[in-house]
Amino acid sequence: MPHSLSLLFALFFIFSTIALGQNASTSSKTFTLFNNCQETIWPAITTKSDNTHGGFTLKPSQSAFYNAPTGWSGRIWARTGCNFDKNGNGTCQTGGCGTTLNCSGPSNPPNTIAEFTLGDLDYYDVSLVDGFNVPIAITPLKGKGNCSIAGCDGDLRLNCSSQLVSKSDGKVIACRSACDVFETDEFCCRGAYSDPVLCLPSNYSKSFKQVCPAASSYAFDGLSSIITCSASDYIVAFCASRNQTFCSYHDDKLVCNTSSNGSQALSQKWWILVLKVALPLIFLLQFKF
Repeated sequence: MPHSLSLLFALFFIFSTIALGQNASTSSKTFTLFNNCQETIWPAITTKSDNTHGGFTLKPSQSAFYNAPTGWSGRIWARTGCNFDKNGNGTCQTGGCGTTLNCSGPSNPPNTIAEFTLGDLDYYDVSLVDGFNVPIAITPLKGKGNCSIAGCDGDLRLNCSSQLVSKSDGKVIACRSACDVFETDEFCCRGAYSDPVLCLPSNYSKSFKQVCPAASSYAFDGLSSIITCSASDYIVAFCASRNQTFCSYHDDKLVCNTSSNGSQALSQKWWILVLKVALPLIFLLQFKF
C-alpha cells in the first residue's frame, strides 16, 4: 500500500526512487503515479496481454510506482468516489472495475484512461473515448522522438454538455461519451460508420477536444492522438494539466519536461521536485500483478 506523506517535501523523497529504478534494470520502465486531486482516488492498472488487473488507494499528494517490462501494454486510470470495506470489497462512482479494490475486469465508463504499449518505441495516449472523470497528464522523461505531454488542459466536468453529464447528489462526477449516451453507430464508429473516413468528430467530441487537445476524443481520433516516443520513465498525474512542470532524476541528473504551452502554465501548480535525500528516507512502491 502507498505510504502517506503529508508535507510537500515528502514528494522529494518519493520521486527520488526513479533514479534507483533507472540503474536497477534496463529492461523495465518506471511509472510514477501521482495524485494531484484534492480527494482520494483509487488507481487501477490492467495488462492487456494476460488480462491481469490491479488496484490500490492513493490519497491526495501521494505517489506510487509501477515497474513495467519492455513489451508491456496496458491501461491506467483513476476510480473516484469509492467505498471499500476492510476486506477490499465495495464500489466506485466512476471508473469501477468490479466490486473489489483489486480490479476484476475492465473499467466501467465514464472514465479517463492512460494507454501504453512499450517497446523499443513506446506508444501512449490519454483516451476520452469512454468518457471523462478526472484530468490526466502523461509526461515522458528523457525520451527521444515526439515525446510530447499527453492529456488535458483543464477539467471537462466544469463545462460538460447537459446531455452527457453524470451526477451524484447534485455534483458533476463525470462526463459521458456520446457513444455511451446515445449508442448510435454514428457516435460509436461502428456498422456503416466503422471507417475513419465516415466516422467524423461530432460536436460532443469537439467539446472534449477543446479541453483536452492532446487526447483521443472519439474512436478514430486515436489515429492522430497517439504519441510515439522512446522514453525511460513516465509520470502519470491525476487531476493535472499539460501546463504543469514535472521534474525527476534520470541517469543521476535532474530532468524536467518542457510545458506544452508554457505561457499558460500556472506557477502555483508547478511541481519542482528537487531530490537531495538520504537513502533511509526513500520509499519504493512496486505493484506486481
